[in-house]
Parts: sequence; C-alpha cells; structure tokens
Amino acid sequence: MIRIATRGSRLALWQANHVRTWLLEQDPALVVELLVLSTAGDRTLDRPLAELGGKGLFVKEIEEALLDRRAEIAVHSMKDLPAQLPDSLTLAAVPERADPRDALLVRPGLSIDRIADLPSRARVGTSSLRRVCQLRAVRPDLDVIPLRGNVDSRLEKLARGEFDAIVLASAGLHRLGFSQRITRILDVAESLPAIGQGALAIETRADDSATRTRLAPLHHSPTAIATTAERAFLARLDGSCRTPMAAHATLDGARLKLAGLVGRPDGTQLLQSQLEGDNRDAAALGTQLAEALLARGAEEILRSCHAATPIGGP
Repeated sequence: MIRIATRGSRLALWQANHVRTWLLEQDPALVVELLVLSTAGDRTLDRPLAELGGKGLFVKEIEEALLDRRAEIAVHSMKDLPAQLPDSLTLAAVPERADPRDALLVRPGLSIDRIADLPSRARVGTSSLRRVCQLRAVRPDLDVIPLRGNVDSRLEKLARGEFDAIVLASAGLHRLGFSQRITRILDVAESLPAIGQGALAIETRADDSATRTRLAPLHHSPTAIATTAERAFLARLDGSCRTPMAAHATLDGARLKLAGLVGRPDGTQLLQSQLEGDNRDAAALGTQLAEALLARGAEEILRSCHAATPIGGP
C-alpha cells in the first residue's frame, strides 16, 4: 500500500489524485490512499503568510507524516517548498511542469485585458508579495490588496465585485477547470513567476528505495533541471515570504536560461538579471544569478524586507 500525504484544498487534492491515478495506471493492483492533512498556512487565512513564518507553511505537517511513517509519498506545489529539505527526505520525482505563468482575471463588466489599462486606484487582489512588487513597479496607483483563501473563494470574491482584478497562477486555474475565467495569461516579462510555479514536487523518505524506484518514471528531467536552477537561486538568497523574489528557467536544447528578480514590496526598486549556461550546471547557474543580484544591491533589499512589517505572501 502507498499512502500519499496532501493538503485538503481542492487544488492539492487534484494534484495528489493526479499522482494516485498515475501510480494505479502503472500497477492496477496497488492500493493507494490519501492522507489529508491541515497545515498552518491552511488554518490561518486572516494574516499575511510572511507574518506566519513564510516558506514551509504548507509543507511542515505534510513532511511530518513522512517522517513518522504515516505516509510514503508527499505531493506539494513546488513553489511551497523551502530551499532546504530535511536531511532524511528527498525529491523522488518532479513531473512535467504545467504553465508557470501568472494569469490576470478581471471582474464581470470590466472590459479590460491588460494591467496597464486598469482604472486608476483599481482594487487588485493577490496573496503574493512577488506579484505586489511587480504590479506596483508598473502601476503605483493601483490599490493592491492581500487576497488569501482557496481558488474557489478568490474567484467568488472577484465575481461579487470585491476586486476589480485578481492575479493567480494559471496552472491551478487550468487544473481545476477554470481556464475560461482567465482574462489573459501574463507574459513572464510582465510578471516573472514564482520559483517552481506550475511544477509538482513528489517527496519521499531518502531511505525508501522501493517507493523512489516506483516513482522514477514520473520524473521529467527538463522540469527538474529548470526548477533546480530556480531553487538554487532561492537557496543562495535565503528567500522567504518577506521578500519579493522570482525566478524562471527555460531549456533550449543543452542551454539553460534563467531570469531572476528581487525587489522592494512597494515596487520602488526592482533588480532583475538573466544568465545562460549549460543545463548540466543548473544549480551553479542559479547561484551565479543570485550572486549577480547581490552584487547589485539585493543584499540591502533582503535585509530591509526581513526587518520590515510583513504585508503579503510568497
């Protein structure tokens, strides 16, 4: 029997069931059960994620289920994972990534499909400091408001007119069948995605070789290479939910291209850069890009963000 630890949100359950279906296709006789758990990030929706402790809020309880052997597999959204995993746990597989880009959704009756065209003082909802930073950099006049909760509740708030627009990850919308609600997919030049966005991370105990072998065919090497570069960027900067930070890697044959961003929450300073290198050196490329931004002033931004009062999420 295989037990999959997962959060209880509709999106998390979709992801866990996606892995469950794949496992059963490989071995129809296998018994696969879901262990549904509540995490700190799920239980507290009235405070910004950074105020609650940042990265790991949606992961800790799931990993504990692996460590105490209540589950053999944990399925996460890659962007929720801290840069460092516990020593006794490992990523057994990184499946093929979905669309990593952000999506703009506008309220009914507002015939606009670009951030640049939103009315002055438009109310824009997002749970992400990364998005807040990039929105304010191009539209400092917008009223950007924290928006927590599951995808369904966020869409309901938009439909009720509580917001003029919201920005969500396109992957989650596609997975839950809400593609028709998307006004426009934002190009990475408009909104650089979160580190690991669109990718799943399948975690197991490092000593569970049987489960790791079973999951190996689900691993997608190009996605793993890209997210390795992004997560190395995160690790070098010691990123948390207090700091607007983004990275997005793409493969072009043997070449790996990585773009990264660090900024201030109010959008007044945005440091961006990109590098290209051999795809066999993904982690080194991520570290190198982080070093380049640190040399341009990212260290001071990180220091000030960590000292400031949190106003948003990852």
